[in-house]
Amino acid sequence: MTLVRGVVKAFDSGTYKATVQLSGSLAVWLEGLAVARNIAAAEIVAGRRCAVAFFDEANPKDAVVIAVYT
Repeated sequence: MTLVRGVVKAFDSGTYKATVQLSGSLAVWLEGLAVARNIAAAEIVAGRRCAVAFFDEANPKDAVVIAVYT
C-alpha cells in the first residue's frame, strides 16, 4: 500500500466519490475515487488536503481517500 497526498477538487455525496489532484502534479486528477465512509460528507470540500491510499499503484481506481485535513 502507498499513501499519497492530494487536494480534493470535487465530491459527490450521493456516490461518496471524489475528484482528487495528486500533490506534485498539476495535470494528474483522479476522478471517481472512493471516500472512506467514516469521513463526514461536510468535511470533504474542495480545496481541503487529503490522504489517498493506493492498494495497487498500477491501478489508480484501486484507491481510497482515507483522511481530509487542513
